[in-house]
Amino acid sequence: MSKQTVSAGTVPEFDIHDRLRKARDVAGLDQQTLGDEIDVSRNTVVNYENASTKRLKAIVLKQWALRTGVPYEWLTTGEEPPQAPDGGDQLPRQESDLQPSGYWSSQAMRASILRLPRAA
Repeated sequence: MSKQTVSAGTVPEFDIHDRLRKARDVAGLDQQTLGDEIDVSRNTVVNYENASTKRLKAIVLKQWALRTGVPYEWLTTGEEPPQAPDGGDQLPRQESDLQPSGYWSSQAMRASILRLPRAA
């Protein structure tokens, strides 16, 4: 936990570094194992938890959240993600049109690619 002065009757606030450590601890992982599983060094895990790294990479935080089973939003902000009306997690809506845009998606380009001779 980061160094804070806490008066009687108050609840201490946890920063992102505290939440990273807590997520790892609750998942039952040591620093080396977590590092191996999210493809970073043990030193990176230590530096993230000890606030030795000032710039935390989003990709590492997302992997950390996925591996430890905590919501990314909680890990980064300390706030719980919104709940759907049925009690489930509120997931972001994905666009249904997953076709590439621009030059590569034009009908003429697709047709010309389909007419290319196959390599022997």
